[in-house]
Amino acid sequence: MSKFLQKVLYVKHWDTNLFSFQVERPKDFRFKSGEFVMIGLPDLQKPVLRAYSICSPSWDNILEFYSIIVEDGPLTSKLKHIKTDDKIILMSKSTGTLILDALKPAKRLFLFSTGTGFAPFSSIIQDPETYEKFEKVILTHTCRTKSEQKYSENIINSCFNNEMLREFIGEKLTYYKTTTKENSNFNGRITNKIKDKSFYNDLKISELDSQDDCIMICGSLDFNNELKDLLLNKGFDEGATNKPGTFVLEKAFVG
Repeated sequence: MSKFLQKVLYVKHWDTNLFSFQVERPKDFRFKSGEFVMIGLPDLQKPVLRAYSICSPSWDNILEFYSIIVEDGPLTSKLKHIKTDDKIILMSKSTGTLILDALKPAKRLFLFSTGTGFAPFSSIIQDPETYEKFEKVILTHTCRTKSEQKYSENIINSCFNNEMLREFIGEKLTYYKTTTKENSNFNGRITNKIKDKSFYNDLKISELDSQDDCIMICGSLDFNNELKDLLLNKGFDEGATNKPGTFVLEKAFVG
């Protein structure tokens, strides 16, 4: 598979363990909002490649990525030191299941994320097609602490401040964040809040319904599996790029 060597345009650290960075988008690089791509660093003796969701929407001319820092991680322990004008390896082909084409038509779209699992949904909520396909888009982001939600807060704010996007979003987008290790407006794991119905009560919405709703899931393995079981019990069916369903989850970042 071919690859690109791309220049880093911008780096921002959001927390001691979280950062984002932007690189130039190659003219020949095509992707769908919600997909991921393999990236790495060229100066390692043996390049280590890892899957990273593209946070930018498919129409953007830059590529943004969001990363956690794993101190002994073969890539992130080095990637955390990148700065403007450095180079990264970008593989030429993107893929992934968290795309609109993998979902059946529905009224509401729920995007359930934990931690850096927010990344593909940054792309989805910045894509006008999302609001053309769904009447309501409800994004949830669960983290341990409030500081781990700074990036998602920034993306949400930029969506509402973007004049072009604002026309598509209107009042369709809802952002719901919860924390598990620090007190905030909404506390607890989103799966528990769905089960005890506080999620619906907080947002004053009707319960998840396989006839009207579609779901995207991106988070830890335990989170993905728990939410998947919950949805299957509610009559949802798992979709794929070649067979649309009422929910999809990304398996590339877990295990």
